[in-house]
Amino acid sequence: MATLELNAGNFQQAITDNANLIIDFWAPWCAPCRGFAPTFEAASEKRSDIVFAKVNTEEQQEIAAAFNIRSIPTLMMFRDQIIIYSEAGALPAVAFEQLIEQAMALDMDTVRAEIAGQSAAG
Repeated sequence: MATLELNAGNFQQAITDNANLIIDFWAPWCAPCRGFAPTFEAASEKRSDIVFAKVNTEEQQEIAAAFNIRSIPTLMMFRDQIIIYSEAGALPAVAFEQLIEQAMALDMDTVRAEIAGQSAAG
């Protein structure tokens, strides 16, 4: 599956319409971003159950600001419209695959219950 380019016009719809979404926040001038791009693209070809998307932080500064992106590349994973992972740094292919497997193995009912518990307590 091709990587989706996100912008202000399609960002929210990408989150709403896809149960599993991984976003790579990047910039053209960023050497680690360019180095991670083939790993991200290869993973997108292997996993048809996940939508892989990219946000060019130079062109989409409002989105980057809204998600408090301070370093790039930053990976962000959504499941059922919930951010389950957000971390700066490029990953080697094996680590990225392991991260994807862990994310997909999460019990989202448990995640929602934990969020509800945190909201009630805080």
